[in-house]
Amino acid sequence: MSDRPHRSGASAPSARRSEPEVPSDTVVTRGGRLERDPTTGTWHPVEPVERFRLGIDLDGVVADFHVGWMARYNREFRTALEHTQVVEWDGLHGLTHFTTMDEFWEWARRGEPSFFRELPLFPGAADTIERLGREHRIVILTSKFDWAIPDTLEWLAEHRILAREIHFVWDKTAVPCDVYLEDAPHNLVALVRERPESVVCRMVRPWNRPVPGSVDVDGWEQFEAVVRGLREGADDR
Repeated sequence: MSDRPHRSGASAPSARRSEPEVPSDTVVTRGGRLERDPTTGTWHPVEPVERFRLGIDLDGVVADFHVGWMARYNREFRTALEHTQVVEWDGLHGLTHFTTMDEFWEWARRGEPSFFRELPLFPGAADTIERLGREHRIVILTSKFDWAIPDTLEWLAEHRILAREIHFVWDKTAVPCDVYLEDAPHNLVALVRERPESVVCRMVRPWNRPVPGSVDVDGWEQFEAVVRGLREGADDR
């Protein structure tokens, strides 16, 4: 995949601000930028320059949802489910002994914590988010039942996911971003339709299919390359 993907009918988002020169009364540390007050001589943090808003889905993109719930299910019911068995978005309960998704979710919420607290991290996710967060605003967009929110927040903290914003929403089009990264088929279609000014990236998974107007990425390395290409294209304009 090219670092500068082209999507028919869409253009790269514009860079929000050009990188300013660092004045003599400003220092850049690993923790961010510090500026000295000319009156008091004290140092205080400065809001970082952020070029793009990156709207990143959580389950299936950052957190490995299927490996996580199957690990608990296999322990409890002495089964041997494999994540490779998931090839469709709908009908997940069909892999289990549950007869409906309502029964599946009722089981999912049992226990302290729920399995949302135990989901494994996809390789490369946290490191890539950390690098992207140096220049862009990381916006986590995730759909969760109320009972899953505390476990999700603890999971984000444990894995040190450096997000400036976390939105628990069913309609992800309600949160404006320059670039989206998503795996759910219905969300991909909605984002392409409702956010034509944005670049919508499909994290390629067995349970989704190509969506016209979206950009396919096969992993975190490719997503980082897409964002880099968009930034370079915006800077060149």
